[in-house]
Amino acid sequence: MDSPDPTTRDAARAGSPSAGHALVLFDGVCNLCNGSVHFVIDRDPESYFRFAALQSEAAKPALAQCGRDAGVLDSIVLIEEGQCYTRSSAALRIARRLSGGWPVVYAGIIIPRVLRDAIYDFIARNRYRWFGRTEACRIPTLDLRARFLDDPVG
Repeated sequence: MDSPDPTTRDAARAGSPSAGHALVLFDGVCNLCNGSVHFVIDRDPESYFRFAALQSEAAKPALAQCGRDAGVLDSIVLIEEGQCYTRSSAALRIARRLSGGWPVVYAGIIIPRVLRDAIYDFIARNRYRWFGRTEACRIPTLDLRARFLDDPVG
């Protein structure tokens, strides 16, 4: 089982949603990240995940509790059961909660984190070049707003 990141702090007070939910913090201006959020929403029929853009005010206390600088937008952050996960660990833990065949992807957790994170970092470094970026965070539709902790900042 993958442990939280070494710099992780207890995130129980990190502005995370109520019990029974996990919080996903993502780069709100990244097209790949926004597409990934919609991908997760479409495969999360129980609405387990809640979301906030890393750039939003709602993300700041959560990032602080995780020991992460709010100005660093290089990784997805998952806060689940009071623990913080980033990079490939966050992505794999999200996949294991999705419907369909996606939980099988979690088997990748057996790959050493250093290798998984090297691939994650390569994609993260190139995400704007490959997928582009928007000028402002997308505003969720009315039916999705309940899944977001705060309206994204512009």
